[in-house]
Amino acid sequence: MNIHFFKYQGAGNDFILIDNRDLSFKDTDNNAVLQLCNRRFGIGADGLMLLQNHADYDFEMLYFNSDGNLGSMCGNGGRCIVAFAKHLGVIDQETDFLAVDGPHYAKISEEGNWVDLQMIDIDNINKDGDAYVLNTGSPHYVAEIQNLKDYDVYENGKAIRNNDTYKEQGINVNFVEDKGDHLFVRTFERGVEDETYACGTGVTAVALSMAQHNHQIGHIETPIKVLGGDLKIQFDYDGKQFTNVFLCGPAEQVFEGEISI
Repeated sequence: MNIHFFKYQGAGNDFILIDNRDLSFKDTDNNAVLQLCNRRFGIGADGLMLLQNHADYDFEMLYFNSDGNLGSMCGNGGRCIVAFAKHLGVIDQETDFLAVDGPHYAKISEEGNWVDLQMIDIDNINKDGDAYVLNTGSPHYVAEIQNLKDYDVYENGKAIRNNDTYKEQGINVNFVEDKGDHLFVRTFERGVEDETYACGTGVTAVALSMAQHNHQIGHIETPIKVLGGDLKIQFDYDGKQFTNVFLCGPAEQVFEGEISI
């Protein structure tokens, strides 16, 4: 079967996108996802998304990790699929779409390369020692690290993701260094089982955790730098709940093509 696909990236987080409004790509075929996401024998990507019709929303987003399994919410993936939906003519400048963690609102620039994606509200951040643990659509562990650029994110992230507490369900592991005018973040992602250039739900988790850590209150905008570029998180925090949470950043089409699977 020939598959017509598009490749998008958001701050270095890269995805295969397929217009599946005709349901020709079966979402149970995890071997196909695994093959397509393979960087040596396929297209190569951190994950694969299907854009599908939904009766109550502009579209539905189905996200698969590069290991072939259906994944939890992917923030940068959500921004990329919004740009994809605009490219297809499914939406204009704003949208309400459905993802695995519920409905999401997003708005896109007229040029189509910058997307502000509303994330879920958060009212519960737990602690694991000095680290923070929360779910921003996907589960995240957040630890503050000094000299992060030289830190072994792969080995340390892998150890935390596979320890006795998190091994069964898995967790995404984020390391953050406060640089004063921005936060520098590196992430080990479950499902990819490696460090990625960016993680949208991860940087969201980091920004909220650091706001609580630093006792910030009010409307907050947090610049984030990741290996793949710049992102921004903006939200309101009253000391108890995080609301109006937006993940903001670039979403760009890299190429399109056809591949046989």
